[in-house]
Amino acid sequence: MITRKTMTCALVAFVAAAALTGCADASNATPHQTTFPFGGRTLDVRAHETPTDLVAADRKDIKVTLWFDVKGTNPSSSWSLDGKTLNLRADCSGWADCSARFRVEVPREVKVLRDGRKTDLRGTPSASAK
Repeated sequence: MITRKTMTCALVAFVAAAALTGCADASNATPHQTTFPFGGRTLDVRAHETPTDLVAADRKDIKVTLWFDVKGTNPSSSWSLDGKTLNLRADCSGWADCSARFRVEVPREVKVLRDGRKTDLRGTPSASAK
C-alpha cells in the first residue's frame, strides 16, 4: 500500500531529477569578462579548484574570462584582485549541477603563481589582447 507520504517523497525526487536533466557544460556558456589594472611583478592566482587557463599576453592589465553553466539553483561566482592575489570563484549549492572555467591573461613580464606555487603559463592570447 502506497501512503501519501511515500507519494509526496517520490514526487519531490522526480521534480528534483527533472530539474537536473542534462549536465552543466561550461563550454556552451556565455563568457563574462572583466579586467583589473595591475602594476605588480608577481600574481598569485587562487581559483579554488575551478579549472583555469593562465596565459601570457601582450597587455598591461589582467583580463579574466569566466564560462559558467548551471543547471539548478544557487549559483555563485566572483573575482577580485587584492594586492598581488587574484581570487576566482564559481560554484553552486543545493539541487544544482554547475560547470565553470576561467581564463586569465596576464602581462608577459609578470611572474604567475597558482595557489602560491610556480606554474607554467599555457594557452594562446585572445585576438583582442591589449
